Amino acid sequence: MGRRRIGQLGFLDAALAQRGSGRPDILDEISRLLDWRPFEGLLSVIPTAAKGEPSYPALMMFKVLLLQRWYGLSDPAMEAALFDRVSFLRFAGLSLEDKTPDHSTIWRFRERLSRDGLVEQLFDELTRQLEARGLIIKQGTLIDASMVTSAARRPRKEDGPVSEVDPDARFGADNDRHRFTFGYKMHVAADQGTNLIRKGMLTSANIQDVSVATTLLPSEAGDVYADRAYHSKAVLAHLDTHGFGDGVMRRGQRGKPLPPEEIERNHRLVPLRSPVEAVFGTLKRTYGFTRMRYFNGARNFVAFLLACIAYNLKRSVAITAA
Repeated sequence: MGRRRIGQLGFLDAALAQRGSGRPDILDEISRLLDWRPFEGLLSVIPTAAKGEPSYPALMMFKVLLLQRWYGLSDPAMEAALFDRVSFLRFAGLSLEDKTPDHSTIWRFRERLSRDGLVEQLFDELTRQLEARGLIIKQGTLIDASMVTSAARRPRKEDGPVSEVDPDARFGADNDRHRFTFGYKMHVAADQGTNLIRKGMLTSANIQDVSVATTLLPSEAGDVYADRAYHSKAVLAHLDTHGFGDGVMRRGQRGKPLPPEEIERNHRLVPLRSPVEAVFGTLKRTYGFTRMRYFNGARNFVAFLLACIAYNLKRSVAITAA
């Protein structure tokens, strides 16, 4: 299958480039932030068009998915925006004369990212480049989790706990208020001081935070800060074995309340671990993760990790500009 040739500038493209906008463009800044060639290598295995048609370059399609995350667009809305927004065309590497992908092509490409751990490889490559640039400090790691409602209707009590529409979603209780959410849970490990996401996981809402803590932590976590939901012998043993600092808040047990010194320690840890809540705030407010868009875990995970990539890119531009 042949690849489409894109980005060959015409007269109108050249005129627009000479005109300029006279103001900073964050998409141009993101384009300059990375070496995109490793991403292109990872993506080169993907066929992106129906049989017999020339396929769009995979790197261009990946950039289209990032634009979707930044601007909160559905596949049809992304198709329309890519057709007439010059800044989108420029970021994706398209000229005004290029044919742009339709919504079904965008859907098929995103589906392919769920196979063979490809979306995780893309996230890891971004992390590698950010570490190489010194943007990820690695002195400490903040871990936390947050519920996200399923796109499906909550099952009624008589229907049982599983939805036929979204079989991967489950009921989960908020640790503090014990309110039940039907859906999923985002788990994040954020870099202390920068709030860049070092690792992201998505589980059903019924999965306890503590059960994925050791998997969530990066290999060079530094001091680990977490709320009381992560207090367990297994987590503390993992921190000790790997030489990570213990910033996990303590939780009392029935009949065994925390002593005053542990309560005071918890108070001191609150401002150290709380910046991770801003990460979830951005993911929910800016990237739409108050409610899932898709009806199964694999698709929702791809959307979540793409949002983590998009978040890290914009956050990195802000850090370098500071």
